[in-house]
Amino acid sequence: MIFVDTSVWVEALRSGESETAKHLVTLLDSGEAALSAPVRIEILSGASNRDNAQLRRVLSALPLFFPTEETWKRIDGWLEQAREAGERFGFADMLIAAIAADQDAKVWSLDADFARMARIGLVEIHRAEASGAQERGASMSRGGADSAEPSPSEPSADKPDLQITHVDADRE
Repeated sequence: MIFVDTSVWVEALRSGESETAKHLVTLLDSGEAALSAPVRIEILSGASNRDNAQLRRVLSALPLFFPTEETWKRIDGWLEQAREAGERFGFADMLIAAIAADQDAKVWSLDADFARMARIGLVEIHRAEASGAQERGASMSRGGADSAEPSPSEPSADKPDLQITHVDADRE
């Protein structure tokens, strides 16, 4: 199971033919992709009105995980571990990582904060097989992808259509 971070979804939705989008489709098709509640909220809060219904349908097909009491205990311990390492992380990123860790799962993100978390042992990172998008993302902060209009394609009946033509990046 691989928890897909908001940064990956935004990149894939903006550029449906990117290596990131292709790898996301592979994870969706194989049933490996998972969604944490904070990522679902981030995606839907940044979506335009016209894309919201389609995104809700795509996201509803994924296993959705919520924080538990164990999640909050894990975060409490991680705060001390991060402090000792001289690191600080945003609340949402810590919550996403902790939910994934509760499931013994990796996180796939283009957000450099997750790579920093991995360096101090808080989270395991999924590396896309086509590492070009992953390497570019290591130096990019959340939402830093260039906006590109995806090329049109026909949605497949057996997988979600990632060819959404607009993501309101200003709201992400």
